[in-house]
Amino acid sequence: MLTRRELGRAALLVGGAGLLGLPGTASAAAGHDYTSRETFDLFDRTFHEKGGAGQPTDNNEHGGLAWGQSYVLAGFVRMYEAYRDTHYLDRLIHNIDLVLAGRDSERGVTDYRGLSLPAWRAAHPYTVGIAQLAGEDGQPLLEIRSALTYADMATATVTADAAEGRFTLEVKNTQTNRVATFPGLSMDPASADYAVRRILDVYPTPTMVTAKDLRPGQTGTGLPVAGQTKLTSQPVIFAVHTGMITYPMASFARIVLRSPTLRAQARYRDKAMEYIEAAKAAAAVHDREWRETADGGGHYVWIKGMPLAYDGTEQPTNQSLALGMTYAELFEATGDRAFADRARRLARTFEKELKTDDGAYTWSYWPTFGKLYNGYAKTDEVSEYTPSYGSAGKGAQQLEDLSHGAIDVEFAALAFRKKLHFRGEDMVKFARTYSRKLATTTEDGIPTTFLRVDGTGGLATSGQYLQAPRWMAVAHWDKAVFTHSRSVFDARAAQPDYGSALACVAYLNWYPRVSG
Repeated sequence: MLTRRELGRAALLVGGAGLLGLPGTASAAAGHDYTSRETFDLFDRTFHEKGGAGQPTDNNEHGGLAWGQSYVLAGFVRMYEAYRDTHYLDRLIHNIDLVLAGRDSERGVTDYRGLSLPAWRAAHPYTVGIAQLAGEDGQPLLEIRSALTYADMATATVTADAAEGRFTLEVKNTQTNRVATFPGLSMDPASADYAVRRILDVYPTPTMVTAKDLRPGQTGTGLPVAGQTKLTSQPVIFAVHTGMITYPMASFARIVLRSPTLRAQARYRDKAMEYIEAAKAAAAVHDREWRETADGGGHYVWIKGMPLAYDGTEQPTNQSLALGMTYAELFEATGDRAFADRARRLARTFEKELKTDDGAYTWSYWPTFGKLYNGYAKTDEVSEYTPSYGSAGKGAQQLEDLSHGAIDVEFAALAFRKKLHFRGEDMVKFARTYSRKLATTTEDGIPTTFLRVDGTGGLATSGQYLQAPRWMAVAHWDKAVFTHSRSVFDARAAQPDYGSALACVAYLNWYPRVSG
């Protein structure tokens, strides 16, 4: 009997212009043709008219630009490449200008350091939540931090303890329904019950709580006032958000400046130069997070003290490579070798993470050389907000997932096409990651995917399998990437309810027309 993976692979070989002959996909006949320009244009109008999350007028406080509008912009890029109609460049200009108006420096808002920068900050649900507990005199005594996601849904509650000079702290998150309680705390640093030390000693707790003494010299006898204080998520600018948002801007510049016809038109030329400067300025915000290695590699880190769950550790592979996509496009648009160097370093580091299995590549979500992948102890003093993680040699070792892996593969294909790194045989292996590891069908024969790039993790949820067409960057090396990912959309009559749907439909238009 064939396994589900073997059935899925067999179905891929059936191919065909439409539905692969797979059961459960008949809805496409009465639904959308996801390879047609008319469908993309309909999705464009519907998405923007509905006004859901990810509009170009949104800010990025909750990631709406990074994980919504960035895909819309990328879709316009692919549609221009597919049809060479400047309508899509005009759509890019309209939306990009609105997105640029949402930069922190334009809005007059700041990151956690108080800096108003030419990029897009985010907070809920990603960042550390902080609450300051004050004494009877109103002066701040103790800072309570929670590194659990949705931290601004958490509340710190102080109650008086039966013992003199003691108090009880509870930190409860209503979003995750998790709570941590610390009874009998003291504000005396010499006490065995000193709040900062007691909370650290029992870390990790369900709400990932740490504390900081805010008193000058850490002296005084006051206790926090009884009552409730909500935690507030701190604003941080993420490299992955910057990369996702600026990548289509750099692509626009590359398209215009490498076309004599477009470059001759002042409107397009001026916008290309404007977007180059905007992308450069936004990317430069993360220069302090950049690390180069002696073997010619490079990656991004979260600096210790950034109010993030894993400050002090290396960023996930996809988060480094998202900004690498911008650098690759900036290099082709400008010829500046500094951009090429950064993209090459990222590619070298990524290449070392790749393992071959059944002719396909697999890799982990967190870089294998990193602190989080390998685990660390409190005594290592790696992170302020996540003092320990896992155990020695055993940390967060999960494999990359389909959605985030699409960013990695997009970067690798860019590096190959721009002759920065990787070879054709690498592209074949990336394509096989999809066709041999990810692509499958349900027991009813409906096309779907597995969660992880090695074919594990069980069948993916809709938040993953509906991202399948974003692997189209490597479909040239295995047409099954196109046929299967299209069948996923056909089988479910996917609708324009989210930004990445536009990128996916654009890619399904792009492949048949630009696959060579």
